[in-house]
Amino acid sequence: MAENRRTTKSSTSTEKGASKEAPAKNAPSKRAPSASPPPRKKMTAGEVATAAGRQLLELTGRDAEGVTGLEKTDDGWRVQVEVVEIRRIPNTTDMLALYDVEVDDDGDLVGYRRVHRYSRGDSSSRE
Repeated sequence: MAENRRTTKSSTSTEKGASKEAPAKNAPSKRAPSASPPPRKKMTAGEVATAAGRQLLELTGRDAEGVTGLEKTDDGWRVQVEVVEIRRIPNTTDMLALYDVEVDDDGDLVGYRRVHRYSRGDSSSRE
């Protein structure tokens, strides 16, 4: 019997308070906006180059020495990244490699491959 009284009390307190069905006038809507999210800002060439070098480091564990080429393609970007493959003393004998890295328009890595490997002190041209 005591339980019934508590239930009755709580239902009367609801009646005295604001209705649960009608939302407050200034309350924000809980519905998702019907408009699509704003388009992402296009990445600059510098941002693409930085993203390519960072992602190549994550995959290979090798430090990027620099970006030696950057080209816009139909599907995104092609970035040439020079990396240190083997560090030696003196550093003029380090082994470097040139990687072609493909990234999409959002800067996400799509693929990469090593195209050339050489000694830092090698002055011969590659063509």
